[in-house]
Amino acid sequence: MPLEPPTFGLSIRRRLGCIAILFVATLTGCAGTGDPTAQPAPDARRAADLSRRHMVAAANPLAAQAGLEMLRAGGSAVDAAIAAQAVLTLVEPQSSGIGGGAFLLHFRKSDARIDAYDGRETAPAALRPRIFEAPDGTRRAFRDAASGGQAVGVPGVLRMLALAHRAHGKLPWARLFDPAIRLSEDGFAVSPRLHRMIDAAPGLAAFPAARAYFLTDAGAALPVGSLLRNPALGDTYRRIAAEGEAAFYRGDVAADIVSAVRDAARNPGTLTAEDLAGYTAKQRPVLCRPYRVWRVCGMPPPTSGGVAVLQILGLLERFDLARHAPGSPQAIHLFAEAARLAYADRNRYLGDPDFVAVPVDGLLDPAYLARRAALISPSAAMEAVAPGLPPGARHAAQEDGHSAAYDSTSHLSAVDGDGNAVSMTTSVERPFGSYLMVRGFLLNNQLTDFAFLRGPASRPVANAPAPGKRPRSSMSPVLVFDMSGNLMAAVGSPGGPRIIMYVAKTLIGLLDWRLGMQAAIDLPNIALRGRTVEIERASAAAGAGEALRALGHRVEIRALTSGLHGIRLTEAGFDGGADRRREGVAIGD
Repeated sequence: MPLEPPTFGLSIRRRLGCIAILFVATLTGCAGTGDPTAQPAPDARRAADLSRRHMVAAANPLAAQAGLEMLRAGGSAVDAAIAAQAVLTLVEPQSSGIGGGAFLLHFRKSDARIDAYDGRETAPAALRPRIFEAPDGTRRAFRDAASGGQAVGVPGVLRMLALAHRAHGKLPWARLFDPAIRLSEDGFAVSPRLHRMIDAAPGLAAFPAARAYFLTDAGAALPVGSLLRNPALGDTYRRIAAEGEAAFYRGDVAADIVSAVRDAARNPGTLTAEDLAGYTAKQRPVLCRPYRVWRVCGMPPPTSGGVAVLQILGLLERFDLARHAPGSPQAIHLFAEAARLAYADRNRYLGDPDFVAVPVDGLLDPAYLARRAALISPSAAMEAVAPGLPPGARHAAQEDGHSAAYDSTSHLSAVDGDGNAVSMTTSVERPFGSYLMVRGFLLNNQLTDFAFLRGPASRPVANAPAPGKRPRSSMSPVLVFDMSGNLMAAVGSPGGPRIIMYVAKTLIGLLDWRLGMQAAIDLPNIALRGRTVEIERASAAAGAGEALRALGHRVEIRALTSGLHGIRLTEAGFDGGADRRREGVAIGD
């Protein structure tokens, strides 16, 4: 099906012009800057402004520029993603980095092959299964459990990127770290968002390495525009560039990671050199399902994102969403009800498939989804939502209501000159992860994505902690195709458990309302917190609250800071979008 040229978004030339000045002050002319709660006003975009060779969309202009540098050098989409991630570790450390994990989808145009790469962190072999339970058996407070060494999982992003590079890279591995090394050693200007995130994380002051790097001598957050150098990270990257990812997982770097975790003043952990050396990134079977005239592909478990996004779309397929205006009470109602059903199943059944039987096929079975969709009334909210019983469910797992609702994490999308594409979501979990800083990078706190309570032996929680296990995630990188197998879009977002709804919203904007990528990203965010429907403050949907309450919903109007970054392919060229609630850009040639 041919696509019309998009009519929304900032021109590529304007985005490039913003890069040089983005970090000096909070600007309103670049995507992602200014008040994160303010709604962007779409501006006209001509087909002549579209990129035709290649494009990268990332959460920071310096990271996007690093990816574009690789594409211009003849690199692949994977090469661009590696270069962008290396820079994100430096300039957006609160969200992702080589001390964390990631999920990556790759499309190879030559044979229409789709690969799913799992770089999720794993729990140390000596993990105590009741690590997040207090002595009296109650759940520990998240803020107490997340800091220090105990919550650090074995980082997976570098092993995953190396695995993907061996299969799909074109440029030498060492070349991909050049931009990050330059920026680490020469310095970069502290951006408005990084300043705000440091200021909102007073816990950094209790960790000497992080305090010395992120705070002034007076203990304040580094000012916007101040030059920040990270020679320690530059040295780490030089080692990784020369020796491959093994320089991270063995030797001096690995020894320093282990020491930081085990000797942490707060919550010392059990990570060992053997845990690091033995980490394996995995290729898993991609999840693809039809939605109307499209084919949507996502990541399988241990992330819940692919299953939940596909469930939401499958539940909504019986409704004609195109007849309801974006942000209207009826559109929000249907979307929220479908999400409530999907999250109920997510909380009961999703976990690491190497440890628990996850009924993925049953959860996405059309007949099962039809039965679940029949529970949705167009005129009233469901009183209560329970998990379903999908085909293939082998045990009566106990539902896990734990979800850390932090808006950290990052997403990047890239399409190279050969038509290959990457959709990658990457994270250290909460902002600044565990607060432990080693050789210029932060370590994750991803183990707090496990259920804090294991449940009884007769009804175990699918996402209970266990040695070597990967905690459940909500990361939802997505690739979209037409039914002829042509790539249509690559998109994803940060946002904790809200990621699922941010991505599903954008897909509905692209596929049901036929919006351009920027306009779909700009749509008001809708999310769930328990029974409550959250609506983005200062958005076009904020006025729908009373109508939704009349349908029986609990409603809260609040800031919902997604970080959606995507690329849509049209007959006229690449249509990029970057979430103006953050600092990202979509750039290309």
